[in-house]
Amino acid sequence: MTRFTAELVAAALACAALTATPALADKIFVSNEKGNTITVLDGTSFEVIHTFNGGQRPRGITASPDGKVLYVCASDDDLVRVFDTETYEELPSLPSGPDPELFVLHPSGNPLYIANEDDNIVTVVDVETRQVLAEVPVGVEPEGMGIHPDGSIVVNTSETTNMAHMIDTTTFEIVANVLVDSRPRFAQYDSDGSHLFVTAEIGGTVSVIDTASNEVIHKITFEVPGVLPEALQPVGLRITADDSKIFVALGPANRVAVVNGETFEVEKYLLVGQRVWQLAFSPDGKYLFTTNGNSNDISIIDVARNEVLKSVQVGQQPWGVVATQSN
Repeated sequence: MTRFTAELVAAALACAALTATPALADKIFVSNEKGNTITVLDGTSFEVIHTFNGGQRPRGITASPDGKVLYVCASDDDLVRVFDTETYEELPSLPSGPDPELFVLHPSGNPLYIANEDDNIVTVVDVETRQVLAEVPVGVEPEGMGIHPDGSIVVNTSETTNMAHMIDTTTFEIVANVLVDSRPRFAQYDSDGSHLFVTAEIGGTVSVIDTASNEVIHKITFEVPGVLPEALQPVGLRITADDSKIFVALGPANRVAVVNGETFEVEKYLLVGQRVWQLAFSPDGKYLFTTNGNSNDISIIDVARNEVLKSVQVGQQPWGVVATQSN
C-alpha cells in the first residue's frame, strides 16, 4: 500500500467513525401540571425519550442560556427545582417564595425573577449562590414575567390588578405601571425592546405597549367563526427572532393565532390541541411547540409555513414548554 493510499484509507475510517458517533440531539422539555412530571422529547424526531419527576405541580419551565440547566416552578413545593438537561439529575433547588408560577431569567443567565402569586411579590434569586436578592411588592396575583433584551427592565403582570409592572433590575424598584385588559397572563418584548406585548386572558386581547412612553398603542383582538368570544382567551405568546410574526395561544379556543408583526393584524388561526396554554420555539426557530392541557399533548407548528405538523402525547395536563440546543 502506498503512502497516498494509506492516507486515503485513514481518512475514510475517520469519517466513518464520526458518522457512527451519535450526535447529541436538541431536546424539548414539557412540565405536566397534574402529572407532576417532566416529559422529554427528542428535538429532531419529536418522540418522547424520557420522563422524570418534576416536583409538585410543575408549571413554569425554562433553561439556562447554554441549555445545560433546567429550571421548573414546582408550585406546590414552593420552590424552583433544578435539573441537569443531559442526565436529568436533580440539582440543588432554589428558594422561590410561595406558589411560584412563572419566571424569567436575566439574558446573562443570572438572576432568576419569579412571580409569587400568593404573596403578591416578585422574588429575585441568584441561581449560583441560591440566595434571595430581593422581594419586590407588585399587584394582586402576579403571574406573567418578561425581560427587556438588554436586561435593564423586568416586567410582571398582575392578574387581578390588571397591570404590567416595570421593575428596574438594578434598583429593584417599580419604574412604571401600565393598565391592560382583564387577567394579564404573559408578557414578552420584541427583539429591540421597543414594544412589550401583554396577553389578557379574560379581556381577550393582547396589549401592545410602546416602551418609550409606557403607553398602550394598540390592542390585538381575535375572532374565530364558530367559536364563542368568551372562549378566545390569550395566554402564551411568542415572537419570532425577526419580529415578523407573533404567535398567541388562545386557551379553550384550541387555536394559535398568527399575527403580523408589523400591522398587528391576525393572519391565520391554527387548530391545535385542547386548551392550548404556553408556547416555545425550537432553538433554530423553525418550529413552535404548544402545550395542550386538556388533550395531554403538544402540537408542533412549522413556523415558516404556518402549519401544524403533528401532535405528540406527553404527560397529564401539560402546562409549560422549553426547547434546548445540543452542546
